[in-house]
Amino acid sequence: MPPLILVVDDEPKIVRLARDYLEKNGFRVVTAADGQAALTTARRERPDLVILDLMLPQLDGREVCRILRRESDVPIIMLTALSEEIDQVTGLEIGADDYITKPFSVRALVARVRALLRRTRGDVKAPEHHPRGRA
Repeated sequence: MPPLILVVDDEPKIVRLARDYLEKNGFRVVTAADGQAALTTARRERPDLVILDLMLPQLDGREVCRILRRESDVPIIMLTALSEEIDQVTGLEIGADDYITKPFSVRALVARVRALLRRTRGDVKAPEHHPRGRA
C-alpha cells in the first residue's frame, strides 16, 4: 500500500497543490486545516509522514509538532512562510525532520518526502519524471 501523507495547512490552495502533486506521485493523502484537526487525523489515520504548516488556527504547528513527537516518531516536514533562521532552528529542535519555506517547489517537496521516507521506512522507490510545479 502506498505511504499515507497528512498535509496540514490552513491555505486551501497549498493543501490542494500538495495533495494533487503527492497523489500524482503515488502517495495517499489526507488533509487538515487546523492544529486540532491535524492531531485528530494523525491519531486516527496514523500517517507515514506529516507535512505541517506552523501558522495554524486553534493550535499552532509548533504545538502540534511537540504533541506528535511525544506520541510517535512519525516523520514531520514543516512547510511554512516563516523563513527566519530562528524559526527553522526552533522547528527542527522541537522535532521536525525537515523545514521548507514558502513559496516552494512541489517537485522538491515530493523529493524530500521520498528521501525522508526512504530513511525512515527504506521502501520508497526512486521518482518518475513528472511536469514541473511550483507553489
